[in-house]
Amino acid sequence: MTRPYRIGQIVPSSNTTMETEIPAMLRLREAIRPERFTFHSSRMRMKTVQKDELAAMDGESDRCSLELSDARVDVLGYACLVAIMAMGRGYHRQSQARLTAHTEKNEGKAPVITSAGALVDALRIMGAKKVALVAPYMLPLTELVVDYIRHEGFEVSDWTALQIPDNLEVGRHDPSRLPAIVAKLKTDDVDVIVLSACVQMPSLPVIAQVEAMTGKPVVTAAVATTYAMLKALELEPIVPGAGALLSGAY
Repeated sequence: MTRPYRIGQIVPSSNTTMETEIPAMLRLREAIRPERFTFHSSRMRMKTVQKDELAAMDGESDRCSLELSDARVDVLGYACLVAIMAMGRGYHRQSQARLTAHTEKNEGKAPVITSAGALVDALRIMGAKKVALVAPYMLPLTELVVDYIRHEGFEVSDWTALQIPDNLEVGRHDPSRLPAIVAKLKTDDVDVIVLSACVQMPSLPVIAQVEAMTGKPVVTAAVATTYAMLKALELEPIVPGAGALLSGAY
């Protein structure tokens, strides 16, 4: 491919992390592989992480997929895990199919990756049966996320909800706090730690630290989304320093 791969991002309007962590990982990949990437976003209104606001926001994803297909992007990433999981069990499959169909009708067909679907797929790829999970959401929404992941066939043996209602504040959460949060979880018998079940909660700087601390593979919603995007582009899913999933082991 002579031009850079165009990465389309469907972004909640208050999200400040998707457009930093996912590009950061792909820039790290550029240091070891020849492919180059550009990033193009369309936004959906959302300020407070509440079920009704998330549902309204999800309704805007159709427009976003059309806008990004106007730019003839090569892959689209929909980064709001809880918006998808709050819409009901298995909804990521329906969302991905619908939004991909919009791009095709607009003569700019490109695969759509949801962070919710990417995380579920990543856990399967990693051979996880039992996981521990950190989420920034309020308790009722975190319970929906846990139920969604359990319905996909995984045991969520321990989890914590940081209960941050404002999405901007989620993006301001200091990732250096995450190792201490994980230390309070029971992780001895889990296969994988989900360090951030949210693309808005920063986690990339401490993935390696938590893997070293626990001896467990760590994945995040952003890492899973990056892996899924690279696979959709038929590129080697390797990013240095981004944890087990992007290490080349899978």
